[in-house]
Amino acid sequence: MTSVKTDSSESAHHGSILQMVRSIPGAAREVWRGKQAAWQASAQLRHPLRDMAWDSDMAATLQAEVERLLPGNENAFGRNTFSALVCEEDCIILEEIKTLTQENNRSNITRTAAYLECYEQYPELHWALLAHMVSRNGGYHMTDLQSDLMHNLQNQTDREHMYRLLERCNALIFQDAYPQLLLYMNSRRIGRSCFHLLSHFHVSAFMTPFWERFWLERCSSLLSVALIINEQNYIESRVVQHPYFQKQVLSKPAFHLHNLAGLNHIVFPLGREKGLAGRVIEHFGRLDERIMFGKGLYAMLFGVEQVYTQVLEFARSVPHRGSRAEYWPGLFTAHQDEAGEAELYSQELLDQEWLAEGQRLYSPELLAVWGDTPYEPITRQDWLQNRDCLGHLTAPRRPWLFEMSHEHRYGMLKTALAHDAKTLTH
Repeated sequence: MTSVKTDSSESAHHGSILQMVRSIPGAAREVWRGKQAAWQASAQLRHPLRDMAWDSDMAATLQAEVERLLPGNENAFGRNTFSALVCEEDCIILEEIKTLTQENNRSNITRTAAYLECYEQYPELHWALLAHMVSRNGGYHMTDLQSDLMHNLQNQTDREHMYRLLERCNALIFQDAYPQLLLYMNSRRIGRSCFHLLSHFHVSAFMTPFWERFWLERCSSLLSVALIINEQNYIESRVVQHPYFQKQVLSKPAFHLHNLAGLNHIVFPLGREKGLAGRVIEHFGRLDERIMFGKGLYAMLFGVEQVYTQVLEFARSVPHRGSRAEYWPGLFTAHQDEAGEAELYSQELLDQEWLAEGQRLYSPELLAVWGDTPYEPITRQDWLQNRDCLGHLTAPRRPWLFEMSHEHRYGMLKTALAHDAKTLTH
């Protein structure tokens, strides 16, 4: 009797492996079909274009102003000291901003909502909408770690390290950028510039000229590019090059597996169960590539009318909770008791565009799987030490290929194949 059971289980095991192997040619066909569909869909979305109003002369002027702030230049003296006079009204503003930043920096959920609120109040703050959408993706990537497709690809310790990397980037960017947005909003409220207070939040001297010029001329695209350069430099030494994250995350094979599986996809939903616009970042560890990637996302969002309109409608109508069910409820569910019980997923994803109710993949909400994360104090040094960043002060370019529905789904399929392989070998 035991022999019969063993033979039966081995037969089922071999059958499962054979099923997975048979799905690989189908996956290859998906790549070709996906590229064709992406070109066609991108061409349909691409028009009409939006004017991003880039001013090259202003960019050159601001570049010269930043160069005068570099260390070693006599104009840089006291660039990050609290030298500006602070009146009673300024003191009240400082305390309010510190309180709001602390309250809204609790989790990816609160940060993402705070960005959208800034944009809704002052739509000239383009970067706030971009940050809202990128922060949504940060939440998706955090919950992916505990999802049906990825939970068995790492042990819990490695998942926690990866989560800390994602959360740390999200929290640090917010801590630096949100006070800047609030200073602008307070400036609008009281009718005078508050940017002499930037140093009180340890904001890089790099940002001061851009905010002062934005206060006068509302050059949204130039400010957005400056904020993209600033945010990526801000996390470079504090996270990306930090010895802890280098050792525990970025040097490990599992990190490259995440890229293979599509964790390097940033997607902007064009509605629920509709298309996805987005981009793929190949090398997260490279500062220059992250800046170029951010500029491409900005140009896609604010330079293409259909993308902007549909993304904004999605952001307003679908609250962010961190589950991929927010944009693909036909594939994902945020409720574990509603998920399917299958152990292998790749063949189902190949055979069906959407999964039937009760068979969908579990993509949890963030607060169901990760708690708020306290951190050690943050280093306060100014990242602006040389002129390397200035080469990025150029007009953002719209990508040609940006419709990502098929590529994103193919990333899921690769993840499913990895998941199934791991399941069958354990």
